Amino acid sequence: MIGNRGGSWGATVGGALRRQPAPMTYAVIVLCCLIFVIGPAAGLNPVYGTGDELLAAQRSYFARWGVVPAELLGGAPRAALTPATALFVHGSWLHLLGNMLFLYVFGAMAEERMGHIEFALFYVGCGYLALLGYAAANAGSAQTLVGASGAISAVLGAFLYLFPGARVTSLFPFLFFLPLRFPAWLVLPFWAALQWLAAGRAAQGPGVAYLAHLVGFGLGFVYAWVRFGPTTRVKASAAAPEGENQP
Repeated sequence: MIGNRGGSWGATVGGALRRQPAPMTYAVIVLCCLIFVIGPAAGLNPVYGTGDELLAAQRSYFARWGVVPAELLGGAPRAALTPATALFVHGSWLHLLGNMLFLYVFGAMAEERMGHIEFALFYVGCGYLALLGYAAANAGSAQTLVGASGAISAVLGAFLYLFPGARVTSLFPFLFFLPLRFPAWLVLPFWAALQWLAAGRAAQGPGVAYLAHLVGFGLGFVYAWVRFGPTTRVKASAAAPEGENQP
């Protein structure tokens, strides 16, 4: 999860590019929301029961579709698919909404630059590798990891490279939520630094996957650097449609 435990701030972004339709970004958002609502984590589907029955269904559901590092690195054939399926499974309403708002804000412009099909492959590929990297660092863990954080962090990394001058409005609690506008080259590395600090304090085993955030962020930045080169970077100076997120 890209969550408040990694730093409490929200953002809106405007860029020089006019926001174009982003079908892959919106499709991922719709798919993740649909999967969550019909699954046991939302608590809305009566098929899964209530109370202890619902909790048991949730544990079984996450174990089936999420990443269990010990199983993944143990070579179980079914487990090899879980870094992909886990990208579309979320553990709570807050987990889902935080990730999807982040994707909504930063995904559309990245998709416009990459193209729809390339963006979809980039999203799933970097997300898979981010969760795989996290599993490798927690190889003996039997806990389950779910969520789109690794893939969305990759989108942030690519956005930082492609749109370093985009103006990001941040809300800092210690400044009474006064909105302050900073360029992406300042805000997104600050977010990554928070993840690094949080990862250093985190206990062993999956929880908030700070390491997956860092791996995904690095992969996204390097991909954009290699794929697009230095001449395609855009410094945002004009306002574009804005969205909000709570990292």
